[in-house]
Amino acid sequence: MAVNSDQIRNVALVGHSGAGKTSLAEVMLFKAGITTRIGRVEDGNTAMDFEPEELKRTSSISTGIHQFPWKKNTVTILDTPGDQNFFTDTKNCMQAADSALFVIDALDGVRVQTEQGWEFADDFNLPVMLFVNKIEKERADYQQALEDIKNSLTGPKPILLQLPIGAEADFKGVVDLISGKAFAYDAGKLSPTDVPDDMQAAVESEMEGLIENIAEADDALIERYLEGETITNEELSAALRKGINERIFAPVMFGSATGNIGVDNLMDFLATVAPTPPERGGKTGTDLSGNEAITRRPEAKAPFSAFVFKTVADPYSGRLSIFRVVSGTLGSDGNFYNATKETKERFNQLLIIAGKDQKPVDGAGPGSIVAVAKLKDTTTGDTLCADSDKIRYPFADPLPALISFALESKAKGDEDKIYISLNKLIEEDSGLKLERNSETNEILLSGRGQVHIEATIEKMKRKFGVDVHLNIPKVPYRETIKKKIRVQGKHKKQTGGHGQYGDCWIQMEPLPRGGGFEFVDAIVGGVIPKTYIPAVEKGIVESARKGVLAGFPTVDFKVTLDDGSFHAVDSSEMAFKVAGSLAFKKAVADAKPVLLEPIMEVTVTTPDEYMGDIMGDLNGRRGRVLGMESAGKYQQIKAQVPLAEFQTYAPDLRSMTGGRGIYSMAFSHYDEVPSQIADKVIEELKADQE
Repeated sequence: MAVNSDQIRNVALVGHSGAGKTSLAEVMLFKAGITTRIGRVEDGNTAMDFEPEELKRTSSISTGIHQFPWKKNTVTILDTPGDQNFFTDTKNCMQAADSALFVIDALDGVRVQTEQGWEFADDFNLPVMLFVNKIEKERADYQQALEDIKNSLTGPKPILLQLPIGAEADFKGVVDLISGKAFAYDAGKLSPTDVPDDMQAAVESEMEGLIENIAEADDALIERYLEGETITNEELSAALRKGINERIFAPVMFGSATGNIGVDNLMDFLATVAPTPPERGGKTGTDLSGNEAITRRPEAKAPFSAFVFKTVADPYSGRLSIFRVVSGTLGSDGNFYNATKETKERFNQLLIIAGKDQKPVDGAGPGSIVAVAKLKDTTTGDTLCADSDKIRYPFADPLPALISFALESKAKGDEDKIYISLNKLIEEDSGLKLERNSETNEILLSGRGQVHIEATIEKMKRKFGVDVHLNIPKVPYRETIKKKIRVQGKHKKQTGGHGQYGDCWIQMEPLPRGGGFEFVDAIVGGVIPKTYIPAVEKGIVESARKGVLAGFPTVDFKVTLDDGSFHAVDSSEMAFKVAGSLAFKKAVADAKPVLLEPIMEVTVTTPDEYMGDIMGDLNGRRGRVLGMESAGKYQQIKAQVPLAEFQTYAPDLRSMTGGRGIYSMAFSHYDEVPSQIADKVIEELKADQE
């Protein structure tokens, strides 16, 4: 039977890598009786991280999904990756949650991926909560962490729901500020205790502030409070739920995942206070034409609708599609309509995800997160619905790829296998991009970083038995001219029968950068018949695909065909095509040809202390800094950098900033390569060709 929507809590665990999300999830599963031991990330025995690539790196590279019963409710946790390499999966899976619990490291505070996840929550209008982890660690400072939260994360107001009892190695419990009760932990076991004498004043002060904050979510409540009336705990809890759901504030709790302190209190909170699907309300999509808006409420009797937020590719069991039910109910088998692909799908078994396992379930209702296997056409982002009541939901675009590698098969004849297996992995990871560069004849795999690409290649080898070398891609240079010139292209050949004769005069001149190619027919008096003029243009266009300098496409030039001659018998389209090609090559050679390189628009986000190193590094890469601006406690440097100098930037930035810097990159324009570098590039290319 489907779980009642009022008893469902879908919570995404979000935060920077190393904050302790997976450790927290493991303790929750243990306390709920789902697992018989607490898995440890460093030991590689967790229920949430199970892929070999995750075990190797002791870090999540894909969202782990599990659920547990608590306080008569079902909590589904989505343990998302915190590494920027795999953050597209975080973005995708947050769309399936009803709230996000941000896990903050009490030592490091708010880091850059936490901020990006917070922005996603804002984009998706997702209620947020915070759990400050690792309070037991040396140098942990909850007040500093709270100050960092206030300074770094905009939007919902952070409010304290607890105060920690003790600090660092003496951290042993929390005081709940709504009830005023204290809870101590001994070997992970929770027991009520008295509020320590030295905390009484702080607790009373924070309780007063909390009541004021919570009352802001309810106008009637704030009036009663200001008039001096007593507000009950039940009224405060109701206002708290309302304020969280409406993103008025973000409650802050404390604990230690690995120390098993404060987790019971957190689980109580998630199971009873975190928003439910009905509290989150309806989801709006459109009809299949995209013209009419449709809102579906999370009601069991409404037409069925859902969206796929994650796909798992398996060479044996096939594609596993994981989706969030928005409205209506689904049985253990049956049919539905894929509104994105506009095709019907059939499934034979409905599943719930429990870490690496899938368990059959009889049905699913609004708010349920379930999966089906072996759908023919369905992929991440698709909308599923009833065939009789079609709807299509929006789904956020993946994060842009930042780095590319050229793939070279280690075994001859494996090229087709590379495409087949990588396309299956792209179904699983929409942050990847696969293409063939027709200019360089390379297979290019693009992703968020070098670790992202390496993990994908490892997975391809493990799942599909295909192994490749990773090479730095060839830079797609261009060629152009800098001087106006007029030349003749003449093709004359006499054979036993008809000869070949084509004669043209062209004027070639440079166009502004990005101007492409322009052809002007200025022939007068029929010196070249009109039937042969397109052949001249075709000869120029085909020759321009492989330039004179180094074999790269020639761009940004104008050709004016202004004179020529023909032979009544020997002229032909082919002869004039050859004449056009000869004229092009002669003109380029005499028109000061130069090499152009792609210039990328780059934004680097970094803590202040690394600004100098990054600026120096960008200058060393022939970069041009365009400006800087503040982004919370981080700085953003905007620059233009040649692609040739930037292809290995991801690992270099990680090394310079200890993993705290991120960057984005997009193509800007082509610009001339400095002559000494161009000479070196041309020399290397000619050596390779030889």
